[in-house]
Amino acid sequence: MAKVENKKQRFRDVKQGKGQAPSSNQKSSSKQKSTKPIKHYATAGLKIKAFLTDAFMLLMPIMYIVFYLIMDGREGFAAHKLLGWIAILIPLVIVQTLFMFYSSQTPGYRAYNIKVIDEKTGQKPSLFSILFRNLSAILSLFTIVGWVMMFFRKDSKTLHDLLSATAVVTTDAPKT
Repeated sequence: MAKVENKKQRFRDVKQGKGQAPSSNQKSSSKQKSTKPIKHYATAGLKIKAFLTDAFMLLMPIMYIVFYLIMDGREGFAAHKLLGWIAILIPLVIVQTLFMFYSSQTPGYRAYNIKVIDEKTGQKPSLFSILFRNLSAILSLFTIVGWVMMFFRKDSKTLHDLLSATAVVTTDAPKT
């Protein structure tokens, strides 16, 4: 009878975590819990779709305003291309930075359930990081290499993600 009672007590202790040392499976699961959460990086396809959505929702209205209201038509824009592109890109960077600062998402990112995070903390990046990221994105657009590198990396990071220590992750990541 004492043997049965001893087994019951041992079972209760093990169940409550007081008893025996954890097995190798329990050790590995506890190590996994103590490490950083697994990030589900957005694929290059999702990022391209979000970019195209943002191009139509954010960039096209700005271009229309610059072309027809500020530059007085296509001919005016053609005569002052550098000034025209500066007048397009500055408001675009400001609008994208505000969207990302307040919600970590632009309209395109929201449509495809992705967001920008700080790589180190996993939280929303600082205003400076977002602004630096968006300015770097414009600069890496001119080199093209900064955007193409996302097709060759497992985490699909672009040059401006690497420079600003940010990452684009999915918001509807599967539970593991």
